[in-house]
Amino acid sequence: MEVDAVETCDPPRRAGDLVLLDGGEFLMGSEDAHAYPEDGEGPVRAVRLEAFRISRTAVSNVEFGEFVAATGYRTEAERWGWSFVFGGLLPDDFPPTRGVAATPWWRQVEGADWRRPEGPGSDVDQRGDHPVVHVSWSDARAYCAWAGLRLPTEAEWEYAARGGLAGRAFPWGDELEPGGRHLMNVWQGEFPRRNTFADGWLGTCPVDAFPPNGFGLHNTTGNVWEWCADWFDPGDRTRRSARGGSYLCHDSYCRRYRVSARQGLTPDSTTGNTGFRCALDA
Repeated sequence: MEVDAVETCDPPRRAGDLVLLDGGEFLMGSEDAHAYPEDGEGPVRAVRLEAFRISRTAVSNVEFGEFVAATGYRTEAERWGWSFVFGGLLPDDFPPTRGVAATPWWRQVEGADWRRPEGPGSDVDQRGDHPVVHVSWSDARAYCAWAGLRLPTEAEWEYAARGGLAGRAFPWGDELEPGGRHLMNVWQGEFPRRNTFADGWLGTCPVDAFPPNGFGLHNTTGNVWEWCADWFDPGDRTRRSARGGSYLCHDSYCRRYRVSARQGLTPDSTTGNTGFRCALDA
């Protein structure tokens, strides 16, 4: 599906909250016991990056709303009239919806989009500082073009997400909950039936809800998947890469809340747990 054309901006509108990273060589990927070889996490390889800038946080509902107000842009979910919502966030009396056979917790909800994350009757009035969701790769690119920015490459994203720690599973080290502290927004309990939300959140949380990593970036794991510029498999250009995991990740079925983990999604995918952050050449 074609998306609305958006005039690009030069100089950038949104460069004020980007962190300048010097780049250099780092070890990308993982081959440890928690890695997914089928996702192409390995082999661990040395990658060299030029200096670049990257957002401290994912793009929020308020920020995306400013873009929409300025341009009249309509997301792909709005054009289709539906998007995928996690069933556990829908009220008990919500009308029947179609599910996904392989992942029945995803429901096709008519009227769900970035403004109405759980469909009709929901809104983002109290979630202005939460990450925008139900945005496709093309929607994310359109925002970046308007803001004079771009999506990060996967290598840039992982380098930034690690926060200067080499070979660690998370932005803070290797322990999921060091000292019993929750440092990201992921699923606690028994997925998908029971979430204790011991970290304080059932769905998304504010873009800066948890402490930043060593580079000053918030929520590079958990909360929402973040679109990257790259194809997931350069040899099969059907899916784009997303990084970081989301509030639905749980080690019983998805350990992709680690800095090396990756996921491939078709560019037109829109779900209630996928957003993005921006980058810029130095």
